[in-house]
Amino acid sequence: MKQIAALAAAAIALSACATAPVPASPQDAFFASLRALCGQRFEGRVVTTDAADADFARSRLLMHVRDCSTNEVRIPFWVGENRSRTWVITRTASGVRLKHDHRHEDGTEDELSQYGGDTTDAGTATRQEFPVDQFSKDLFTRRNATVSNTNVWAVEVRPAEIFAYELRRPNRYLRVEFDLTRPVAD
Repeated sequence: MKQIAALAAAAIALSACATAPVPASPQDAFFASLRALCGQRFEGRVVTTDAADADFARSRLLMHVRDCSTNEVRIPFWVGENRSRTWVITRTASGVRLKHDHRHEDGTEDELSQYGGDTTDAGTATRQEFPVDQFSKDLFTRRNATVSNTNVWAVEVRPAEIFAYELRRPNRYLRVEFDLTRPVAD
């Protein structure tokens, strides 16, 4: 009996020395929250007031967190009947990447596609920011869209609240919020 008591006491003492589990990085937590939405669709609305976004604001906005793997989530973003946009969010060795995949109705890639950026810091568990990358700057310059060379995109996932997509640059701010409390069937 003394041996059992001694072993129990030793086990308790040793368990106090055990290393606490390392918390997930903000990017891991963010990506897990994003993946938890897989298979669901949500309606959104423009919450900013830039006149350049008037067409978006008048249209039905729908995102479908459709294709999810360990390291990539593809989110088609529909503006009214236009289904040419897909956000591609990828977990990389050094952070998280956001790309914009634009397609024509026949499925071929648009010339202005695959732009975006990579995180430059850990961000938070609910928000990641993506400054424009060099590939995108080169693409925007070739397409006479140098105004976009200072873009910073952001994605927020507040579980059971909102998913938000943002675009910021000098004199430009677009934010679309999707209500995660109300998944939609179509």
